[in-house]
Amino acid sequence: MYLTGTSEIRRIGFVSTRFKGTDGVSLETTKWRQVLEKMGYGCFFFSGLSDWEPAKSMVMEEAYFGHPLITDIQDRCFGITVRGEALSGEIQAVRFRLKRALYEFIEQFAVDLLIVENALTIPMNIPLGLALTEFIAETGMPAIAHHHDFAWERQRFSVNCVEDYLSMAFPPRLHPINHVVINSEARRLLSYRCGLSSTIIPNVFDFDTPPPVLDDYGRSMRSDLGVGNDLLLLQPTRVIARKGIEHAIELASRLKSRKAHLLISHQERDEGSEYYQRTMDYAKLLGVDVIVRPDIIGAERCLTEEGKKKYSLWDCYLNADFVTYPSTYEGFGNAFLEALWFKKPILVNRYSIFQQDIEPLDFDVVVMDTYITPETVDTVSTILDNPDAVEVMTARNFELGKRFFSFSLLEQRLRQVLMNFGKL
Repeated sequence: MYLTGTSEIRRIGFVSTRFKGTDGVSLETTKWRQVLEKMGYGCFFFSGLSDWEPAKSMVMEEAYFGHPLITDIQDRCFGITVRGEALSGEIQAVRFRLKRALYEFIEQFAVDLLIVENALTIPMNIPLGLALTEFIAETGMPAIAHHHDFAWERQRFSVNCVEDYLSMAFPPRLHPINHVVINSEARRLLSYRCGLSSTIIPNVFDFDTPPPVLDDYGRSMRSDLGVGNDLLLLQPTRVIARKGIEHAIELASRLKSRKAHLLISHQERDEGSEYYQRTMDYAKLLGVDVIVRPDIIGAERCLTEEGKKKYSLWDCYLNADFVTYPSTYEGFGNAFLEALWFKKPILVNRYSIFQQDIEPLDFDVVVMDTYITPETVDTVSTILDNPDAVEVMTARNFELGKRFFSFSLLEQRLRQVLMNFGKL
């Protein structure tokens, strides 16, 4: 049992719905873990889905937002304004089981501080948010709530029958919690809507480590994708509507003379399949070859049961000629930092957070404002025709990324947040 004020913080427990794959939350958690372990902290993990170290992890299946029971509950919470007693009972029953599991996790790994990754931010698993809130309230355990996507940023959560739960836990107003956001707009709205102060820690990347180079393993990827030496555009995101993939398809269509193909790296469809089907139909309409190949692209390199190569996200970047990032909204932009690290030219839609927090830093990228124009296409074509200019452009972007979004910045900001607990 955790007792308030008695423990020096040395062992940190991360909590999220999943620690698996290449989603933004898992990727950013990995970075925090690397920096915290370098600082001397032990890190342990509680989630509903995990492919991380079993010896340091506890998996409670109902913590995963994709668990059938959770998806059923979530489907009945949104789109209506009144909930029945039975639904309340189901939510509370799962909350109780998850809270007991959290107590077991803390005891098993002797955790001194929790870092909650988005599970107190976006209501993808309401019982988990309630369980975490009650656990922190009952124990007084110090916690960092790392917020990536708030409910008010997603239209689908606006009509609901769980406003009481959202007010209680997404995010909670508890003294032991220090709130961390990833952009200035989130800090402003968290203060305006909830009266909560927060620290900005932007998404970061390990710019002190040079990117890998294309090796013999990765060179066969183009032939396995069937693109040969044609132009390969990379859309390094999931297939969900806010990623604006139709703009990348339009760009590929306008570059038909260059035999452009569009590779989408992530197969996850966390928000359903309707947008995926719409995307594929639109590509067919414009005659664009869109490549989604989960059979040969995964989280890391490996061989399939048939002995065929499986490539990683890094192989996608290494083989790409140009990166497309036409999102209509992003909490920050992991793919943007990845493109800088791999020294790839990139097209970026001027989504609001890019305008506020990234564009003023003067990165040399192709920007579009809401839609593709002939000028956009001409700029991309000019870049593709001038490899020497690309080398200068991307080298400068790499140095700016290292200056503003490096692991050293993350360590500095984490030290500031941890000092708030006064038990380092």
